[in-house]
Amino acid sequence: MKRLILLSLIFLVVTSFVLAPLLNDADWPEYNGNGERSHFSALNQINKDNVAQLKVAWTYGSGGADTARNRSQMQCNPIIINGILYGVSASIQAFAVDAATGKEIWKSNLPDVAGTLSRGVTYWSDNQSKRIFFGASNWLYALDATTGKPIDSFGDHGKINLKTGIERPGSDDFISSNTPNTIFKNLIIVGGRVAENETALLGDVRAYDTVTGKIVWTFHTIPDKGEFGYNTWLAQPARQKFGGANAWAGMAIDRKRGIVYIPTGSAAFDFWGGNRPGDNLFANCLIALDAATGKRLWHYQLVHHDIWDRDPPCPPNLVTLNIGGKHVDAVVQITKQGYIFVFDRITGKPLFPIKETAFQMDAMEGEQPSKTQPIPTLPLPFTRQTFGEKDFNSFVADRDSLKGLLKKARFGTAYIPITGDMTIFYPGTDGGAQWGGAATDQDGVMYIPAKEIPVYTTLKKKEVLSDQAVNGSKLYQLNCAACHGADKTGNHDGSYPSLVNVEKRLTKDQITAILQKGKGMMPSFSHISDAEKNLIIDFLLNKNTDQKIVSTNTGQVPYHNTGYNRWYDKNGYPVSQPPWGTLTAVDLNTGQRRWQVPLGEYKALTDKGIPPTGTDNYGGPLVTSSGLIFIAASRDEKIRAFDKETGKILWTATLPAAGYASASTYSVNGKQFLVIACGGGKLNTKSGDKYMAFSLP
Repeated sequence: MKRLILLSLIFLVVTSFVLAPLLNDADWPEYNGNGERSHFSALNQINKDNVAQLKVAWTYGSGGADTARNRSQMQCNPIIINGILYGVSASIQAFAVDAATGKEIWKSNLPDVAGTLSRGVTYWSDNQSKRIFFGASNWLYALDATTGKPIDSFGDHGKINLKTGIERPGSDDFISSNTPNTIFKNLIIVGGRVAENETALLGDVRAYDTVTGKIVWTFHTIPDKGEFGYNTWLAQPARQKFGGANAWAGMAIDRKRGIVYIPTGSAAFDFWGGNRPGDNLFANCLIALDAATGKRLWHYQLVHHDIWDRDPPCPPNLVTLNIGGKHVDAVVQITKQGYIFVFDRITGKPLFPIKETAFQMDAMEGEQPSKTQPIPTLPLPFTRQTFGEKDFNSFVADRDSLKGLLKKARFGTAYIPITGDMTIFYPGTDGGAQWGGAATDQDGVMYIPAKEIPVYTTLKKKEVLSDQAVNGSKLYQLNCAACHGADKTGNHDGSYPSLVNVEKRLTKDQITAILQKGKGMMPSFSHISDAEKNLIIDFLLNKNTDQKIVSTNTGQVPYHNTGYNRWYDKNGYPVSQPPWGTLTAVDLNTGQRRWQVPLGEYKALTDKGIPPTGTDNYGGPLVTSSGLIFIAASRDEKIRAFDKETGKILWTATLPAAGYASASTYSVNGKQFLVIACGGGKLNTKSGDKYMAFSLP
């Protein structure tokens, strides 16, 4: 009997140690999992041996999907705190659900969320309050985490107008904090998306008190007189003349050291900078700031004088590496071009050599490109870097015609200035890497989703219309044709919708609201007069087409670009050699690639015996300590689990709509869940409103 009791006690002690990691609840408390933006979870209940058994645990319909036109999206990476999941609906309302069941606890009913996409919310608490911070329209809202109601004592009855303080002469009204912001103690550090044309607001980074909403510090991303970087803008006063250089992609934070790492966008206008000569600090930079004061500690400019919209697309990753036998705390920034920049987190010193490289210089009249651009020698790029005639895929349609176009085009390097001739970007203007970012594990390996699809554009002379009588057609060509096409047909991949027969889908009031507030990725056109907006609307609705007014356009940029046109053949497939979408593992300790596999497939091609090609993709990966990578992102409406050691697919599930978002994982009462927002709405795929959670039986 004594021996039996002893054995029983030993069994209980041993099993308690084995089960303890599985029985402890684990949160996903921040955007991309943590302040390091690592997309990493230590949970290991779901592993390589059982991942194939995953089943749907619950589904939550968040509401608001645009199923008629398929234009709504959900890019949210939900957070999970103490068994409650917080996310954003297809109609851009914040919500809370029971993370074990998907049962709704609350959903906001905010009146002003137009012109917004959202990648999630931010959580903060102290002994008295639990708050959800949520960016929608031009507002930063503070909501009670328990009820979803605005906190009246914060800012202006629960919200802050983010436009205040970043206006400049001639700017529009468009600002939206669509990426979750960053908490440091009692501060919320805020970036935002602004327009990408010459009417853009300033892109300053600001910190607000989490309790009162009062502003605590501001960092000028376009420097004022006397500030570091002022002399990199040769046309002054730069803060009155130019906008952009905004922190739209998100931030990472080292809370132990009190340092926040901020990537910044391009200066506006994105594709011609003849009116803003110089390197243009702090556009296209990775900046390290003292999180408490906003003081600059160091910076590195990733692109000088950007005229290609090549700003960093996602938050950096904080990771500890083994470089030459020495452990180094690093900050890593991936780019649209397929480059990986690795820096010492404290000093900003590159951990691998970066070479200032000369590129082709001929450009449009008035443009002054930078003579060199920084190119990392290591880590190796995660995308191909050039596109030429040999790179057309083996089954491309109209090969001879495409070759003829290519011969007349400008192509071959990452930094060719755009002219009036067809200019090819490879990878495309939105990646390479995109806003979903990369995951890093505790071994210093990075897992990067990317796309490798050529994009082309040109610059066209913009007609100066000031003091001229113009009709709606002329105003449409000036303000809308670059995206929606001169003939209103949009583009075939669905990035810019067709406006043909728009009168059958939208009323005049609805179009007016979109022009005034923006919608989704379309910015506000509040900078043009109501009379001009009305003429554009009449043109779209085929009414009063002969009516004219005197234009108030006084823009200083003499060119507009013809859109970001993914180069597809007549059958709807990218013209380049597959893979078109990839997932790549890179060892950041050595800078070498471990493996690369296609991400996604076109079933019609697979059925013909063509190996999976990968697809265009949006959304990030999730990596776990059990050796799994989970990612949706692809246009084929699947979510997959990969073996992080080999890239082999271990599990696949079909989603109700494409998961253009990053997955989260968490544990409630000892059970691990995986959840993904299934919003669709991009790349000509259907829209949805569902959040889908998976768990083991």
